[in-house]
Amino acid sequence: MLRLTVSTEEYLVINDNIKIIFLGGSKNHLRIMIDAPKEVNIVRSTVLENQITDPEERAKLPKYYAEPEKPEKYVKKRPNIYIVHGNPQQKKG
Repeated sequence: MLRLTVSTEEYLVINDNIKIIFLGGSKNHLRIMIDAPKEVNIVRSTVLENQITDPEERAKLPKYYAEPEKPEKYVKKRPNIYIVHGNPQQKKG
């Protein structure tokens, strides 16, 4: 499985004929656009899950959860820069 961080309007290409474009969204929702041939079957996970009535089979389905926040080691440290009389200065300490 591949996990990526993408910006708005970036896209992924799969097999030269499927393009997934990320349009943006809010904290809990993401809007995407999928450009694929008509022969490719695209179905939401909720539709697939609702078709399975057996609780044991449903429990076998994979579940994916969003990470609430990035671990500290992945957060970029940015210096505090202040403009004093038109000259940028880095805060010490």
